Amino acid sequence: MTNFRMRQTYYGAVNFLTREFHLQAFPSGNSENTLAYIKWLMEVYPGKKLLLLWDGVSDHRDGKLKEFLSEVNGGREEKDWRVTLLRFAPNAPEQNPVEGIWLAGKNYLRRQFAKNKIFAQVKESFCSFLNSFFLRSVKFQWYAPQLQIT
Repeated sequence: MTNFRMRQTYYGAVNFLTREFHLQAFPSGNSENTLAYIKWLMEVYPGKKLLLLWDGVSDHRDGKLKEFLSEVNGGREEKDWRVTLLRFAPNAPEQNPVEGIWLAGKNYLRRQFAKNKIFAQVKESFCSFLNSFFLRSVKFQWYAPQLQIT
């Protein structure tokens, strides 16, 4: 008997102003998919500057990513960059609001285990929950205390 394990990789970012969560599924986590996700976010927010705060996973420090950022940001001053990436402190997932979103999604799936009989249902349930999720977290105030969001 072979135990075949199915898996799905997700990329996610939360808009600090609207608290909207932007979820995308990919076959794996790698630099190619990381770049695809950033490009997708640029399409979601055309003409806007993006500030991505994220962990130090190797795909987030890749040479291809640095090359992409050089192309996108051109010879602009840092304050005018189209995409800015800032890393959280190492080994500090508690700083990342998206970690709370992933946890909420996983907890939701645990409560729905009887309804999700096949992997496709698990993925659909997870995406549906996260796409409608609104995070209330003090962590937003850590990074943008001046924002008054009601």
